[in-house]
Amino acid sequence: MSADAETGPRRRFPVLVLLPLLAFLGLASVFLVQLGSGRDPATVPSALIGAPAPRTVLPALEGAGRPGLDLSAPPDKPTLVNVFASWCGPCREEHPILTELAKDPRFRLVAINHKDKPEAALGFLRQLGNPYAAIGTDAAGRATIDWGVYGVPETFLVGTDGRILWKQTGPFTPEAVRNGLYPALEKALAGKASP
Repeated sequence: MSADAETGPRRRFPVLVLLPLLAFLGLASVFLVQLGSGRDPATVPSALIGAPAPRTVLPALEGAGRPGLDLSAPPDKPTLVNVFASWCGPCREEHPILTELAKDPRFRLVAINHKDKPEAALGFLRQLGNPYAAIGTDAAGRATIDWGVYGVPETFLVGTDGRILWKQTGPFTPEAVRNGLYPALEKALAGKASP
């Protein structure tokens, strides 16, 4: 009898055992490349950038003292469309920035009140101030689907050609205004093509 016969058949290391480890290493490398790319991980791409803005017409928020939202025609100056809700904590965080932005005469700030109770939205605006030139109510959330909204707050810059030029996902920060909104607004005002 040979030595191989005495020890029996050789056990092979199953390759299937390595597959989960290889998959994990592959995903980890993708995440590391993304982190090292310098891109903001909070940035959510939008297929609507450069596309015509939805022709949104929404009723006014009763008691807010502002008209409803009518984006059925291209605006006469760039329009910043903010999607907010009273139940949204980050909306409260960004509201002071929106109040300051509303003072900028280069664009018009309007809002879509998303899936909110009118009395709660009014309380929110009474407490924090109402920076919006127009507020449309979207109680069922159908209009925000057309805008591709992932969650509130989200804000869109619409050019005078009626196209979406820029999008802010999440609350505004001073950095987002300085590095995102203002450069996009300058391009819009200079008549350059959307990004």
